[in-house]
Amino acid sequence: MVRLARNEIGVRCLGCRSSAVTMSIASVLRDFVPDLSDKAVYELSARGPLHRFFLRNAMSVTSSEYFEEVPLGDYKNGVLCQDVQRLTFEGNSFDICTSTEVFEHVPDDRRAFREILRVLRRNGLLLFTVPLSDAAVTVERAELTEGANVVHLLPPEYHTDPVRGGNRILAFRNYGTDIVQRLKDQGFERAGITHPKDPIAWGYARPIVYAFKAG
Repeated sequence: MVRLARNEIGVRCLGCRSSAVTMSIASVLRDFVPDLSDKAVYELSARGPLHRFFLRNAMSVTSSEYFEEVPLGDYKNGVLCQDVQRLTFEGNSFDICTSTEVFEHVPDDRRAFREILRVLRRNGLLLFTVPLSDAAVTVERAELTEGANVVHLLPPEYHTDPVRGGNRILAFRNYGTDIVQRLKDQGFERAGITHPKDPIAWGYARPIVYAFKAG
């Protein structure tokens, strides 16, 4: 392990290059689903250690990125384009869906959660990370109008987007613990926030959000 910076992104495994964020989600995933060999996985990223982990261990892996200039369902440089608010997959396609640091950048995350619910099979699992505070209520920072114009409710906050060469990507909200009810309101049978049981170097474990579709 190496610590490149004093945060969870700066902690890296020298072998697989996982950050503390990826190690946290992988640890919780192993607790929920010890054997992936018969699971169809959808990962909302087409690169990185988690994606490589699924390629080695899952029955099948579908991955994607969102490119504004590419029609949904088409490919750019071999990478499938999907908008999590309007997935092109058939319903009941996957057993597991994972993402790291995605939903805070989705204009309509409630619609995205409903789409994930639709494409998950019975007892399917959504497992993800977002920047998460101890606040009880999620703070909406921006919203998208019907004309696709961004209205800033608070000073804009941007995060680095490694897929697009380090460009900044807008954060639409800062999640609080009500994300659990937010998921249940969109139809998930149960949801919660948990922490990895495996020790993460320097204590940089991340809380993991989970939600299960009804069986």
